[in-house]
Amino acid sequence: MMRPSSSRPLRHALAQPSALRPLPRTSRSLHSTCYRLNGHRASLEGSSTVNADEIAHFSRLSSLWWDETGEFGMLHKMNPVRMQFIKEKLLEIRREETDDDVEEGTVLRGLDVLDVGCGGGLLSESLARMGATTLGIDASESNIAIASLHASADPSLDITSAALSASSSHLYPGVKGKGRLVYENTSVENLLARRGPASFDVVCFMEVLEHVDNPRAFLDSCAQLVKPGGHLFLSTIARNPLSYFLTIFTAEKLLRFVEPGTHTYSKYVNPSEIISYFQTYRSPLSTAVRSAGTPWIGRVANGVPARVEAETRGIIYVPWNGEWRLSPRGEGWSEWCNYLFWVRRPKE
Repeated sequence: MMRPSSSRPLRHALAQPSALRPLPRTSRSLHSTCYRLNGHRASLEGSSTVNADEIAHFSRLSSLWWDETGEFGMLHKMNPVRMQFIKEKLLEIRREETDDDVEEGTVLRGLDVLDVGCGGGLLSESLARMGATTLGIDASESNIAIASLHASADPSLDITSAALSASSSHLYPGVKGKGRLVYENTSVENLLARRGPASFDVVCFMEVLEHVDNPRAFLDSCAQLVKPGGHLFLSTIARNPLSYFLTIFTAEKLLRFVEPGTHTYSKYVNPSEIISYFQTYRSPLSTAVRSAGTPWIGRVANGVPARVEAETRGIIYVPWNGEWRLSPRGEGWSEWCNYLFWVRRPKE
């Protein structure tokens, strides 16, 4: 296997305040696109991290979202592990700070949660069933339509979506203990411009970061939407020869688990790059001040942040039982491909 070129690693995009521009493709590189910095920060309005080609790709596949044996079958299998990580971290922090007898099944109840790039709603529905007031957003109109239609068939969900008729949006009143689920066809930048910062207790974006045009601007918009003391969760893919071999060569080209062209190697982001980003990221205390807040990650030892500030965990697919496994803490090699990341915004 040819080693993917790392001459322009994406860590430069996360380490410096800038927007990104694509460079010309090179025939000798496995990077389909490389990035370089220009000298300014993207504004919230009139600028988007949405990649039109990526949206068109997933829009074509939108009808397959709820086929557990099809294109998104691996995400269906991954979803319980994502929820496990979210619940475990929220529960851990709650128990760290309070004496409340909180159970895993109620830790999301009453929280305002945003699912960015929700696709067909796999994670959004799970969050709502745990009692969270969940907003799922996606730049693909067809994804939102599929997500809304699927959720409307579940009488336990209180679903609202412009993709549904007025009569069917509240077809079912929901049940006690279940959260409200709302879907919107919009980008995170437009949502931030409309709702303003510090709007959600939890912000999630799973398998999204590797599909956006400007990872730094995207992270910035998502982080701004987190309330003080709130939580940000993401999952993505590390950038190294092993991840290329597993996710592109094997999954796309050899076994055709996913549609060829789903992933772009140059957009993969290493855990160390995200940790480095949040070591310098400070929440703005006002629109005019960018550096008054506290860095989200303040303590790092041997590249590992304090567990009450941030954490990365690898997720491994076990082919002989067809399941994903959340790796234990300290198993660093497991983060060489798919991994989960959590960080908490300082209370300030």
